[in-house]
Amino acid sequence: MSEIVGFAGQIFPEQVTQVVEKGFKSIINNRPDLEGGAEQPTSQQIEEAARSAGLDYVYQPVVAGQITEVDVRTFANHFNELPKPVLMFCRTGNRSNNLFQLAKQMDLLDD
Repeated sequence: MSEIVGFAGQIFPEQVTQVVEKGFKSIINNRPDLEGGAEQPTSQQIEEAARSAGLDYVYQPVVAGQITEVDVRTFANHFNELPKPVLMFCRTGNRSNNLFQLAKQMDLLDD
């Protein structure tokens, strides 16, 4: 993790307290609901846990291997506005990392 962003695989509502303990201020969920089937917690469940723990939360699902420029620009807008550091997650963390790196390459992130 850098000082402003961290990446993770799927998180569960009961893990949000650990996210807070690690110092994160915001969560971005890049995993579409039900992508992993019924055992995957919904965005709403994670958002409720995040907000009750005092975290900002954004649900921005992106499809693996199909990240568009619109996805990157939308992400950058969210990222620039959210309190840092931000924990981004998807199934493995790769999609979230790709979004962040693309936004960086396109010089869309505030320094």
